[in-house]
Amino acid sequence: MNFEIDEQQRDFAASIDAALGAADVPAAVRAWGEGDTGPGRKVWAQLTDLGVTALLVPEKYDGIEAHPVDLVVALERLGYWAVPGPVTESIAVAPILLANDDRSAGLASGELIATVAMPPQVPRAVNADFAGLTLLAADGQVGDATAGAAHDSVDPARKLFDVTASGDTQAADTARAYEFGVLATAAQLVGVGQAMLDQSVEYAKQRAQFGRIIGSYQAIKHKLADVLIAVELSRPLVYGAALSLASQKDGATSADTARDISAAKVAAADAALLAARSALQTHGAIGFTQEHDLSLSLLRVQALRSAWGDPTLHRRRLLEVLS
Repeated sequence: MNFEIDEQQRDFAASIDAALGAADVPAAVRAWGEGDTGPGRKVWAQLTDLGVTALLVPEKYDGIEAHPVDLVVALERLGYWAVPGPVTESIAVAPILLANDDRSAGLASGELIATVAMPPQVPRAVNADFAGLTLLAADGQVGDATAGAAHDSVDPARKLFDVTASGDTQAADTARAYEFGVLATAAQLVGVGQAMLDQSVEYAKQRAQFGRIIGSYQAIKHKLADVLIAVELSRPLVYGAALSLASQKDGATSADTARDISAAKVAAADAALLAARSALQTHGAIGFTQEHDLSLSLLRVQALRSAWGDPTLHRRRLLEVLS
């Protein structure tokens, strides 16, 4: 049995890398944190051209209605490049909540970017000042919402907003939407963990200490190898969770699927945190500076670890299923 992604999915990931690698995403993230979302909107336009924003939108609304594994392939790359904006919310969650809403066509075309609050696990909506649609979902219902007070996040590019309901609600599969939110966040954490590992490996080949390139020290090699193992072990858990979610028909979500998705989120969060700590140790003092691109990944890890349920919540959910 072959668990590798297929050639088409690898080509899809490569096309995302090519587009984002040429887009100067770090500059867009910094501008976003300062209130200028213009460069970030250009990045999102490229995602639309690649079909990323249409992945989970039903075909009847001109979407792709792709497999959850395709979503993971894409969002791992978006995490790698630290794309700003409500990535999880607009690409993975809103299409599930608006599965029978004509506005889904706007999600697919990129004309509409959405953010979501889903209390209690997701009490505030991220980047509501950027999104064209803010949704408030809970207990099988979703409705439009109005953004209120803004709150700073550990990641300046991820401001959080209080929201209040502002219209009628409609039935929605909020339980399944939440699982997609967790899965998408886990995929991004794998990507950002891989990005920091790659940055650390390259820097270890350049930085000298005590007259030697630090990459030649066994301690550094072992530390980076530990990160590689953690990232590589978390990745199949995320893909396995995607397969588990896809196996649930007619919107059902089983306890086993919840277990698989929580396990993926915990593993991805732990791997990304280990990658962050190792990256700081490898880079030394320069890793603490805002001017270095590593800082963007470090902040993104901290924000995504708590997004859509922190590791404590998901460990508790794991224990409840396994006990």
